[in-house]
Amino acid sequence: MPNTLTNLIPDLYAALDVVSREQIGFIPSVTLDATVARAALNEAVRSAVTPAAVGSDIVPGVTPPDDGDQSIGNRSITITKARRWPVRWNGEQSKGVNNGPGVLSIRAQQFAQAMRAATNEIEADLATLYKTSSRAYGTPGTTPFATAGDYTDAAFVRQILVDNGAPTSDLQLVINTTAGAVFRGKQSQAQIYGSDTLQRQGILLDVHGMQIRESAQVKTHTKGTGANYLVNNGAGYAIGATALAADTGTGTVLAGDVVTFNGNNDKHVVGTALSGGNLALNEPGLRTAVADNVAITVGNSYAANLAFSRSAIVLATRAPALPEEGDSAIDRFMLVDPRSGLTFEVSMYMQYRQVQYEVAIAWGFANVKPEHTATLQG
Repeated sequence: MPNTLTNLIPDLYAALDVVSREQIGFIPSVTLDATVARAALNEAVRSAVTPAAVGSDIVPGVTPPDDGDQSIGNRSITITKARRWPVRWNGEQSKGVNNGPGVLSIRAQQFAQAMRAATNEIEADLATLYKTSSRAYGTPGTTPFATAGDYTDAAFVRQILVDNGAPTSDLQLVINTTAGAVFRGKQSQAQIYGSDTLQRQGILLDVHGMQIRESAQVKTHTKGTGANYLVNNGAGYAIGATALAADTGTGTVLAGDVVTFNGNNDKHVVGTALSGGNLALNEPGLRTAVADNVAITVGNSYAANLAFSRSAIVLATRAPALPEEGDSAIDRFMLVDPRSGLTFEVSMYMQYRQVQYEVAIAWGFANVKPEHTATLQG
């Protein structure tokens, strides 16, 4: 049987031209893992995480030292969503549509909206990973890059990644559209940028080796109500501690809240909300030791722009699973968006005097290396 989707392919590619211009920043910045993508829906796949190496002095002897064993950790990635966006047409509707040359048909626009919705939902999911980042830089409520020629915001959020040992070969920074507008307005002069590419074409440049992209899905975090909490541990906590006890205070401390400890300026991101007098910071934990009864301050609400090494965040995508016998679709076509790298499955289902098309994709995501992510507050 001939490919019944052949006549639809021009509409699909016309739609793809539209969707590939959407403002997405996270999807093209993260790692697309095809191995994980083979997993079934809701099946956990574990990604190995190796610990830091420990050295020792060289001491000559008959045999080498009996050491080198390590406890290999892991983080799980799960295909958590299998979603579809339907487009249905009947015969009379098809008759009435003008598919004139040079003009996107209504059907093509419907496909564009379906792929746009899919892309935005995946982008929004990735944006939630700010709650898993290690530390934060910036002033809540103040848009970064607001001074012409000043890239301090990028420099200091990059410092967090470098101090945590992140590889510097493929660093990413995804900012919201407000920060993007300020960036274009303040940093686009040719004498600052070095050329007129940003000013003429609207392309965000690389700063300090960080590829800066813009996303409409960057989250705004609303802080918890916690106040007057103190560290509750007689021995205090050493550098690297993540699990902390707190007492005397009132209100909530939420995942994603940025907390500081009296006596140092490090802004730590809370990974596990305060419950039963305990909370957890994201790795790598405390940068300086804190003593008992040190005050814990919860920072203000902020826009969660995110900096990270590409390898830190994994996005797994695949076509939704089918039974071995197949289903009632008469044809399927896989369409790759060259901008985002996403592959959409387009299916055709014949019904009584009408046809239903379906755009579908399954995905899962995880921050497998929290210490290689950092939040730029805005």
